[in-house]
Amino acid sequence: MSDLRAKRYHHGDLKAALVDGAVELIAERGVRRFSLAELSRRLGVTVAAPYRHFASRDELLASVAVRALQAFGEALSAESSASDSPDDRLAAMAAGYVRFAAEQPALFGVVFGIGLDKKQRNADLRRAYEELERVFTDQVAALCPEDPEGAEQLGDAIEAVAHGYAALLTDQPGTRDQAEVERTAEQAARATRAVIRGRAALHAPA
Repeated sequence: MSDLRAKRYHHGDLKAALVDGAVELIAERGVRRFSLAELSRRLGVTVAAPYRHFASRDELLASVAVRALQAFGEALSAESSASDSPDDRLAAMAAGYVRFAAEQPALFGVVFGIGLDKKQRNADLRRAYEELERVFTDQVAALCPEDPEGAEQLGDAIEAVAHGYAALLTDQPGTRDQAEVERTAEQAARATRAVIRGRAALHAPA
C-alpha cells in the first residue's frame, strides 16, 4: 500500500484509498483487468467494503476517470498562459497531451478506456468531460469565431494529431527517455501549427 493510501485509509478515508489504489492497479493491469476483489485484497479489507462507498466497479472507475480528466485538463492548461494566442495555446496543448500520455499512462488510459456509456450515466464524469472539452474548444473557437463547422473540423483534426503522436510514443515497447518524450511533444506542436495554418484545406471537397 502506498504511503498516501495508507495515510488516508488509517484516517478512515477508505473511499479516497480505493480511488488511489485503483489508479495504481490500473497502471499495472489496465482498465479491463482491474477488479474490486484484487483492490480489496491489496487494501486489506473485505470484498464487501468498497460497496459501502461505490455501488459497483463502474462507479469506482467513474471516480477514477473524473480524477484522470481533471489531471489531464490541468496538464493541458499548464502548458501555456492566458496571454498566449489561441494557436500558441493549441500547439502547447498538443505537446502537453503527449507528455501526459507518457508521464501518466495509467490516468491517460482511464481517460480513453472508461467508455462513453459511463460518461452518459454518471453526472460527475459527464461534467469532467465537458470541462476538459471546454479548455480545448474555447481556443479552437477563437480561431474560427464565425464558422462553427470549421471550428469542429479543426478541433477534430488537432485532437487526431495530438492523440496520434501520443499513441506512436506510448505504443512502443520498453521505456521512453525524457528526450524522446520531448521530441515527440515538439513534433505534435509543430504538426498542430501546420494544421492550423492549413485549416482552409479541411473544407476542401472530397
